Amino acid sequence: MLNRQQRSWGVEQWAAYLKDREIPVLAATRDIFQSLKSQGQDAPEFSPRELVEMVHDDPYLAVKLLIEAERHRSRRLGNETTTQLATILQIGSDPLYSLIARSPVVDVDHPGWRAAVSTAVMASGIARAWSNFRSDTSPEEISLATLLSETGELLLWHFAPELPTEAIAEFEAGRANRTGLAQLNTAGFTFRQLTLVLSDVWQLPQMISQLIRGVDRPRTHIAQTAIDCARHLTQNPDNPALPSDIGHIAQYIPGVPKEKLVSALPLSDEQKACLLAALPQEDE
Repeated sequence: MLNRQQRSWGVEQWAAYLKDREIPVLAATRDIFQSLKSQGQDAPEFSPRELVEMVHDDPYLAVKLLIEAERHRSRRLGNETTTQLATILQIGSDPLYSLIARSPVVDVDHPGWRAAVSTAVMASGIARAWSNFRSDTSPEEISLATLLSETGELLLWHFAPELPTEAIAEFEAGRANRTGLAQLNTAGFTFRQLTLVLSDVWQLPQMISQLIRGVDRPRTHIAQTAIDCARHLTQNPDNPALPSDIGHIAQYIPGVPKEKLVSALPLSDEQKACLLAALPQEDE
């Protein structure tokens, strides 16, 4: 429960508080790695790329690994860590197992929290798929930055669940027409602002911070549109905002048929067909 002092905190105070907290991992992540560890010498050997796929669905672990990898890098004076593969290569598989084993587990079961996790993971996958259509972008960098886009909110769900819960209640009561405004009304800051401040205090790699912050184009537009699209899909797979999302991303991935852009979305074939039918017809 929040104390009176915490109730008056602004975004800087929350960032200072969260900076050195022990970041948790999802229960599913802990279960997977505990199961592997229990097999002892019989446990299968995984390549770094295979480990990336195993940790990709945990945005908590993604930021935890990135912070740890940057600590390793600073001691070795290597290049900035900007992909999940690089984080695992920096840390190593055995330290990765140990890091997960000693991590606390997120103990939250709220629809808003589940939506935030789902949005981050889904947006990361969409951003990676769309980025593959451009030759001047790094899909893995954009994917990681997008996965970290909900970090501020996700940490609040674990350490101060009252704040996101109150913001959701504000929005659902109709006192705010946008989630960001609901967060401002109840917490005094948006959770995206918290993510940005945390990226500074953690000294995340510049490229990742720029993508989260919205500085770099057109990569930023790919990441942000993927986030918007994932939010709309999480709310409703038939969300009327989806055609606008596809129209927007098409501006930054020119020359790619809209069928391919839609194919990146986690929808059934029937839903994809309906979405394509709702898009404006292109001039011949």
